[in-house]
Amino acid sequence: MTRDLRKYMSQTNFRLFLGAFALLFVVGLGLIWFIYGLPAAISGFLCLLGSLVPIGLIALFMFGLDWIVKRANRD
Repeated sequence: MTRDLRKYMSQTNFRLFLGAFALLFVVGLGLIWFIYGLPAAISGFLCLLGSLVPIGLIALFMFGLDWIVKRANRD
């Protein structure tokens, strides 16, 4: 059994990221639905999706910069 700590860190970060979004969407929207009803939950869902657009663009930009830097530093 090998101990690849970088792979473990990457896997853990990915799972934390997915867990946070699942918690936000499931618990957050579930509470909105329970307290305010379905129309408010749909509105909350649309707001959460709208907030993911700039986050996704920033993440795409950062991955692009990482890719460019790795290609430029292949000495």
